[in-house]
Amino acid sequence: MAEKEKLDALRTRKQQWDEKTAKSLERFPERKEKFVTGSSEPVERLYTSLDLEGFDESEQLGLPGEYPFTRGVQPTMYRGRFWTMRQYAGFATAEESNKRYKYLLEQGQTGLSVAFDLPTQIGYDSDHALSEGEVGKVGVAIDSLKDMEILFDGIPLDQVSTSMTINAPASVLLAMYIAVAEKQGVSPGQLRGTIQNDILKEYIARGTYIFPVEPSMRLITNIFEYCSKEVPQWNTISISGYHIREAGSSAVQEVAFTLADGMAYVEAAIEAGLEVDSFAPRLSFFFNAHNDLLEEVAKFRAARRIWAKLMKEKYGAKSEKSMMLKFHTQTGGSTLTAQQPDNNIVRVAIQTLAAVLGGTQSLHTNSKDEALALPTEDSVRIALRTQQIVAHESGVAETADPLAGSYYVEDLTNRIEAGAMAYINRITEMGGAPAAIEKGYIQKEIMDSAYEYQKQIEKNERIVVGLNKFQVKESAPKGLLRVDPSVGEMQKAKLDQLRAERDNQQVSDRLAALKEAAVTEANLMPFILDAVKAYATLGEICGTLREVFGEYQQSVVL
Repeated sequence: MAEKEKLDALRTRKQQWDEKTAKSLERFPERKEKFVTGSSEPVERLYTSLDLEGFDESEQLGLPGEYPFTRGVQPTMYRGRFWTMRQYAGFATAEESNKRYKYLLEQGQTGLSVAFDLPTQIGYDSDHALSEGEVGKVGVAIDSLKDMEILFDGIPLDQVSTSMTINAPASVLLAMYIAVAEKQGVSPGQLRGTIQNDILKEYIARGTYIFPVEPSMRLITNIFEYCSKEVPQWNTISISGYHIREAGSSAVQEVAFTLADGMAYVEAAIEAGLEVDSFAPRLSFFFNAHNDLLEEVAKFRAARRIWAKLMKEKYGAKSEKSMMLKFHTQTGGSTLTAQQPDNNIVRVAIQTLAAVLGGTQSLHTNSKDEALALPTEDSVRIALRTQQIVAHESGVAETADPLAGSYYVEDLTNRIEAGAMAYINRITEMGGAPAAIEKGYIQKEIMDSAYEYQKQIEKNERIVVGLNKFQVKESAPKGLLRVDPSVGEMQKAKLDQLRAERDNQQVSDRLAALKEAAVTEANLMPFILDAVKAYATLGEICGTLREVFGEYQQSVVL
């Protein structure tokens, strides 16, 4: 009763305050008619405990390291150790990228994050006709185990964790990584890292797919099963909201569509006969960090709470590790501007704070010049230093979930949870994420959100500093990193040499064995690993699987 009386008294005070404020607006009007978050959700003038009426702290908030993990997956969060600091890197040849990795490790980076070029991402060798002009441009070109050996030369794989942003051919790149480790004397059981391996978001937002949905899901569950036994410390998938957000989704949509994809992977693995607690602890997620600091913090907290409830209540997970949503964050590439690129340093610092205050497990900070080109060493160092300054100087890593209890943050967390669950329920009614993708539902929701956001910028309803306000006259940018066009020819020459030196009969035999296995229901990882060790190329392995599986044809969304 005393609590009700307090709330009633606060409600009266708030009403009086509103009336007083309304009068003051005649003399001191507010800056604009409508205040919204980065995702266009309404923001009230003031938040109080009235906005959390009925909020159950033990049920909805809990404690760090305990279900429902709203406050983080580790009890002491960054008091034990900081998040893994990764800088997404890779360009040109394996030799060039190896130098960049060593430079970043010398600068204090604590994990590697590999960017692959487009031919590698869609399973073509550098000498394929469709690879022309794209070799080494947006990432490193990897054609065979030979390239992978060079990429990690002098980097002890038992001492670093490696994230690989690869999806359709993830099984092949993982096999190459395992084979390189074995050549270093490192057993698969010692390897730590992540493959992105998230094909559903490729159909939704990015487009680097190869095979149709069903065989793609089979490859993913094959990896789950293989790694649960052979590479137990490896995160077998990084279910990605990052690219969904880059395509123009709102924060609510990013959470909803990412977790809906995650549900599809869980269901596919269970259908394949795997016990949920045998693979779920190695699932990980990948989110974006945008500029609306508090909305982003709330987004991460809501995602953790939703996933914990889904795993426990819907899928019957018994292990708390299966209920923990562990995630990597990358700052928002789509928020960077080519205009006044130094401003991007500030944007990335805000986004870094959002990720850390939201409880990320690892983080990549974009460089200031990435709206223009691949980043230079100087800009990569500034991006890494941003993480290090937040870690060591800002104080935000000294306590777990420091924004817990904020009326605004808790209200936003609740609203994002409710909005995301409404989407998830709608997608479930459609038959799950793959069915919703085939119908074009998810793609259209993202397209509509992106269109609305762009309209707001063009009407100056949303200010982007340097883009639609506070412009200056700028000269053409200088000192950008350019990939030498000769890289493609170098890769072709390396492939010619490889094919001349390897045992081609052994390659032929192992590709034939892979093709035979693909027709059955066998786990394909051992066959792919055998082919990789014989120096079969990425294109040859993916080409063999194309012959059996065919290629995905995208639906037209209007």
